[in-house]
Amino acid sequence: MKTLLTDRPEEAAKLLQAGQTVIFPTETVYGLGADATNPEAVAAIYAAKQRPADNPLIVHIWHTGQVDELAFNIPGYARKLIAEFFPGPFSMLLPKRPLIPAITTAGSSKVCLRMPSLELAREFLKLTALPVAAPSANLSGQPSPTRWQDCLEDMQGRVGAILKGPEAVFGLESTIVDASGPAPVLLRPGAVTLEMLRRVTPDIATDPGLVAETTPGMKYRHYAPKAKVYLVEPGEIPAASTSQAGYIGLTAPAFPADFVLLAENFEEYARQLFSFFRECDRRGLRAIFAERVAPDGLGQAIMNRLRKAAGETA
Repeated sequence: MKTLLTDRPEEAAKLLQAGQTVIFPTETVYGLGADATNPEAVAAIYAAKQRPADNPLIVHIWHTGQVDELAFNIPGYARKLIAEFFPGPFSMLLPKRPLIPAITTAGSSKVCLRMPSLELAREFLKLTALPVAAPSANLSGQPSPTRWQDCLEDMQGRVGAILKGPEAVFGLESTIVDASGPAPVLLRPGAVTLEMLRRVTPDIATDPGLVAETTPGMKYRHYAPKAKVYLVEPGEIPAASTSQAGYIGLTAPAFPADFVLLAENFEEYARQLFSFFRECDRRGLRAIFAERVAPDGLGQAIMNRLRKAAGETA
């Protein structure tokens, strides 16, 4: 398969309407999209990513009217969350309508909906006139792509087209909330933080035991570079070898590293994390040391991704 590179959303939309897979930019990470209502097109997403078939996909929309077309029994608190966080880096699980086939949700009765805020993404989605299933546009398990060039590294020859756009603003995947029950449950932290959610729905639950097996991006190890990832405290000298190593954090490392990225704040840490992982792999580094941060605000999402990358379960 030859992968088309284009900066024209109308060209990319026509290919997706024809059943092809198309990578497109969002404010979080780049997504690998296909017609969410077409089982064969959705199957091509799983094949391109080498993604397990029991790992469901987020469905992207361009206007709030699509929520009622794709989901039903929408609680009042969910309407408030939609009004506050759509469009944006926020996804919501709701009971799905039959229009969405089982392959898109990995057999779950819930569909995960998101409305991106990036103007180019919304223009592309509007031109497709379809709900678009789209996980991150990387090979399964590897760091999510924040630039179209990252997508080309992983997906050239695997997808129909790449819609070129800007580097992702947030750099981490969207927040996911389960809104299918009597009270909301935070399943995956992101740029829409727990504190922001509580201002809209104070009774939101965060118990990790409530994380569903059929929630997009929650079942398998994710975000991992080829290099081994170690989490370190500020100023810590790790027991593991620091030879051929990279370091990312808010404070300078207490040991020599071959490649260092110092972020000025949580926002930069989050935005640069996955591209840093990818650059370490390009340089052939064997280890990555990432500074732990306080799990407050955006720090909760950063630590979620770091723990996943390091293979930690908690």
